[in-house]
Amino acid sequence: MIARIWSGESPLWRLLLPLSWLYGLVSGAIRLSYRLGLKKAWRAPVPVVVVGNLTAGGNGKTPVVIWLVEQLQQRGVRVGVVSRGYGGKAERYPLLLAPETTTDQAGDEPVLIYQRTRAPVAVSPDRCEAVQAILAQHDVQLIITDDGLQHYRLARDKEIVVIDGVRRFGNGWWLPAGPMRERASRLRTVDAVITNGGIAKPGEIPMRLQPGLAINLKSGERREVVTLPHVVAMAGIGHPPRFFNTLAECGVQVEKCIALADHQALSKAQVSGFTGPGQTLVMTEKDAVKCRAFADEHWWYLPVDAQLAGDKPEQLLQELLTLARGR
Repeated sequence: MIARIWSGESPLWRLLLPLSWLYGLVSGAIRLSYRLGLKKAWRAPVPVVVVGNLTAGGNGKTPVVIWLVEQLQQRGVRVGVVSRGYGGKAERYPLLLAPETTTDQAGDEPVLIYQRTRAPVAVSPDRCEAVQAILAQHDVQLIITDDGLQHYRLARDKEIVVIDGVRRFGNGWWLPAGPMRERASRLRTVDAVITNGGIAKPGEIPMRLQPGLAINLKSGERREVVTLPHVVAMAGIGHPPRFFNTLAECGVQVEKCIALADHQALSKAQVSGFTGPGQTLVMTEKDAVKCRAFADEHWWYLPVDAQLAGDKPEQLLQELLTLARGR
């Protein structure tokens, strides 16, 4: 239902407009207060790069963060990552991730980023505190914040926005009548726009998510996902249909699709009930970090990597290298 409202297909969005106007008024006032100096942003002693969204829901932001971290690491840059840690409930904040940190503590996306990159990762509702936690323990040259475009208390040197190239901005209205956290005009003030899927507009960086080999949660075995029998697909991400479409593009004939809420907590009893005898469960990597501790032999996940096209990605990386080495 919410997808139909945000796309404009359902007329119910008109009933929510008063709440959207209020949302827009409050969010605009917050941003203006920082621009006018009425509120002071904290500037870290190292450059900060924000990777964020204008809309609610999954746009492919976390794969972009992983891509940036890995690309910078390959060029010799020491990178740290901070996040709000949605879905996690740590005993205290800021929380600096360690190998034993669970998704219950830190949230699924920070754990995924940490496991994929081994970069220092810290979570806190106050991202300034998360940055300070990393700097107290690690000699990093640059901080990437996973989400936080609207967290203006943390000053930033670069802003990168990831948009869904298929859904783009729906009906264009603020939450809750539409998907917007800020209006599309905000794109004029950011440093780069990465478009995940669909057709990128002039000036935007085209991106697609490239699936790898399916990986068994229990044994670590790798296999082409199309060879797995009787697949049941599970996705607890911002936009589950994207994962189901990816499986279809890989040639998988999915017997059942299970769409879960983003950041939803999972249990063995719940997940085990999704499949019957002889069926194989295939999930996203983001779900896998929540299920690995209690996985069954027939559970697999499909990792994806961001692939950015054109000359602009290299230009962006060069700008970040200059930032990291210049301060």
